[in-house]
Amino acid sequence: MTAILIFFFAHWFLSLFFHTFFLHRYASHQMYTTNKFWEKVFYFSTWFFQGSSYLVPRAYGVMHRMHHEFSDTEEDPHSPHFFKDVWSMMVHTRKMYNDFLNGKRVAAEEFTKDPLPVWNAMDKFGDHNITRLVWMGIYIGYYVAFAPSFWWYLLLPIHFLMGPVQGAVVNWCGHKYGYHSFDNGDHSRNTSPWGILLLGELFQNNHHKFKDSPNFAKKWFELDPTYPVMRLMHWVGIIKIKPKEAKVVSMKAAA
Repeated sequence: MTAILIFFFAHWFLSLFFHTFFLHRYASHQMYTTNKFWEKVFYFSTWFFQGSSYLVPRAYGVMHRMHHEFSDTEEDPHSPHFFKDVWSMMVHTRKMYNDFLNGKRVAAEEFTKDPLPVWNAMDKFGDHNITRLVWMGIYIGYYVAFAPSFWWYLLLPIHFLMGPVQGAVVNWCGHKYGYHSFDNGDHSRNTSPWGILLLGELFQNNHHKFKDSPNFAKKWFELDPTYPVMRLMHWVGIIKIKPKEAKVVSMKAAA
């Protein structure tokens, strides 16, 4: 049982970290800069830890920029207020994502004018069905080796769809439940303490107010666990948090 729990939570939090750190804060919002070597390290790590549910950064980035522009309107790729349940929202989001990825749908220039990270070889390999099936086989093999009973196999679908599941939790709960500190003209909410357990992602109301701020926490009782990691990486020179964003954060904190 211990081996399964360690594996599940390691997969959950490592996948989630690169989701928020690379896909969200870098690919979508460019909250920091880094050199090409580290960009590829983060790119590869995102594929490695998301595994079978790997999300291609350029497609994710376009959709997330649309989400901010059209938040909780009918043009929002994943507002929970236009779907009867979270599953139908996920299906709709997946179709739109695939359309952008496969060129069936072209994003407006406003969502692509800022650079998006692209590594075609990594995406071709990571997004291939065979690669995804191999990852699924690895997860199943681990459970065969270590699961103490059949019931633990019910966790496997979460492993298979880890990235989309995390995104669905954030977009569904972050726009339906919790409190709001700012009037953003949408339904975004902050959800503590789950914002902490989701590595800052469920401080949606804060994030929609200050979409380029690398620290999603704004009140004294809120904590964005990803931000201190970013500050450490900034300090050692792996990334460079953009000065204008750091200034915004410091001004808000002082206020």
